[in-house]
Amino acid sequence: MKIELINNKIYLNNGNSNEEIHPFWLRERLDGEEFLDKGTQQRLFDPSAMNCEIEIEKAKISDGFIEINFNDGASSRINLEKLATEFSNKDTVIKSINKIKWDSSLENIKNFNFNENFFESKEMHDLLVSFYEYGFVIIKNVPTENNFIVNFANSIGSVRRTNFGEHFNVRSKSHPNDLAYTSLYISPHTDNPYRNPVPCIQILHCIENEVSGGFSTLVDGYTVTEHLKNQDPEAYKVLSEVKVRFKFTDKNVVLEDWSELIHLDETMLLIGVKRNFNLSNNFVREKRFYRLENVLFSPFHLLD
Repeated sequence: MKIELINNKIYLNNGNSNEEIHPFWLRERLDGEEFLDKGTQQRLFDPSAMNCEIEIEKAKISDGFIEINFNDGASSRINLEKLATEFSNKDTVIKSINKIKWDSSLENIKNFNFNENFFESKEMHDLLVSFYEYGFVIIKNVPTENNFIVNFANSIGSVRRTNFGEHFNVRSKSHPNDLAYTSLYISPHTDNPYRNPVPCIQILHCIENEVSGGFSTLVDGYTVTEHLKNQDPEAYKVLSEVKVRFKFTDKNVVLEDWSELIHLDETMLLIGVKRNFNLSNNFVREKRFYRLENVLFSPFHLLD
């Protein structure tokens, strides 16, 4: 990715095409002391008050910077490398960690062990990296007293409260409002698809298990969708374009969101997968959808 200057116009060359960077956008990013608070990196002026006919009167590239004079009298000196990163879709931290696809053949899964100084340790760093690689981690010996799971979650990021509370206990109930509160088998699914945004990280903490059976099953949505995209592009296209309604209702709350089963970002990269069995899904007029919906999470992807 390269910044180029042609006839007082500034272009972004991504290797395939040249696209002009609008002068107004550049003018908004003046970083002199009168324009930008250095501590907060927030503007000290209102862009809506600017002249909408902003133009570049003069510009030159020198020593890794581009110097620009605008027609309203303002001037700027912008680092070319910093300017180019503005147009990069890469998150230099998270997206630099390569995702690892896995299925039921996955072996030798590392188990992390909690200890007193775990939050500030390299082991915690390695745990987070592993989470972004595989989409899940297993950690043992986390304290079970005083809802310690909340402390653990807050060491990663802020806990987002839901209608279930800051945390909740998954146990069988006599009058459940969700299948999670029953002893019934639940096939692979994603939780809370009716929220926007959906939970980013979920933490399940086994406090006590006095019964046999009840094995947990994981499925790698990344592997499933990549396989589908390669083997059945039509199915992938339909499931990433057709939106359905996800809804949760009980006596205290109604939650609803419309989303594709395969959710992509603006660059067509996978954000997440939604799969749920609530009957609130709307009627979809795209007939192919019903044939393709069950393609997701086929059994050969399971990790038992």
